[in-house]
Amino acid sequence: MRRASPIRLASRFAMAFASFLPVAAAAETREDEQVWVNLTAMGPISGDVVYFAELQPRMGDGASRLDQLLLRGAVGLKLSPSVTLYQGYAHVVVPVDGGRDVNEERSFQQLNWFMGRPLGGELTSRTRLEQRWRSDGGDTGWRLREMLRYEKPLQPGSNAVNALVYAEGFLALNDTDWGARGGFDQLRSFVGVELGVKDATTVELGYLNQVIDQSRGRTRVNHVASVTLFFRH
Repeated sequence: MRRASPIRLASRFAMAFASFLPVAAAAETREDEQVWVNLTAMGPISGDVVYFAELQPRMGDGASRLDQLLLRGAVGLKLSPSVTLYQGYAHVVVPVDGGRDVNEERSFQQLNWFMGRPLGGELTSRTRLEQRWRSDGGDTGWRLREMLRYEKPLQPGSNAVNALVYAEGFLALNDTDWGARGGFDQLRSFVGVELGVKDATTVELGYLNQVIDQSRGRTRVNHVASVTLFFRH
């Protein structure tokens, strides 16, 4: 008997967890293999004022073509050593075969919270409220996102290699004329490693499972090879 790979086992686990959500128990499920790349620069501007800027190309259809391109940036204020509040903006391009690209604009407010060091690791929370406008509709979509992230060194006393897991749930707060439906929107689950590169720069490598409710009894599941570079200065 052929033994299942760790990535396949993680995929099955994430899909089994999502099946407990009513919207994820859909009659029709489509799956895709994708590659996501995230290049992020972040650091101080002046005093307690900080920023981050992201470039994210995402390849879909078996990683054969560009599925989405996301440009996002934000300016934040450190309210305490463990809490930072951001105001940001994102531009998202969704290519359409044989047609005009769909563009999405987002304004968002984000709260980052360092929650502590349980079991020798680091637990953080990221809460984001988005206002979304798309070129194929006139309504404003409101969406709430919550991420819990945990990382732990694999070697005591060293941050060269950290085990990393996170989960992020998306909740649409209203219906729109471009297709958003109020309620559960998607769930992302990640397992991988964080590697120290130089100074505070890190690379995150791993598997991300994305379960999306597409309404009308349809669910999309993306199996994603995720690569993220954080440049901190």
